[in-house]
Amino acid sequence: MLGRIDHIGVAVEDLDAALALYESALGMPVVHRETVTEQGVEAILLDVGENHVELLKPLGPETPVGKFLAKKGPGLHHVAYQVEDVVATLASLKAAGLRLIDETPRTGIRGSKVAFLHPASTGGVLTEIVQPAERH
Repeated sequence: MLGRIDHIGVAVEDLDAALALYESALGMPVVHRETVTEQGVEAILLDVGENHVELLKPLGPETPVGKFLAKKGPGLHHVAYQVEDVVATLASLKAAGLRLIDETPRTGIRGSKVAFLHPASTGGVLTEIVQPAERH
C-alpha cells in the first residue's frame, strides 16, 4: 500500500537559518521552494539520496505548523509516504481503522495530492500520504 518514504517534514521558525544548515552545512541541494497557502506554510524541498527533507515555516501562529511550533518547538513534524493512488489508500487506511485528518486529498507542494493521518492512530507520528503530481 505505502511506497517509499517521500520526505521528512521539519518545522522551523527561521527558514533562512534552517536552509543554511541543510543546504550549506549538510550539503542538501534545494529542489523546490513554494508557499502552500492551503496548508499555511512556506516550504523548501531538499534532496537527500532518493528522498527529500521538507522544511516548513508557518505562515502564521494559527496554522497547523504554527500550533506545532508553539507546542513542541522546531523539529520533526511528519513522515510522508508516497503512494500510487491517495484516494484508494485513504479508503484502505480508514477501513483498517486508522483515524484520518483529511477525508479527501488536498494540494501539496509541487501540485501533489496529500492527506494526513492522525498521530493518535499512527504511534504518535503525524503521517502524510503523498501522490506526486504527474511530471512531463
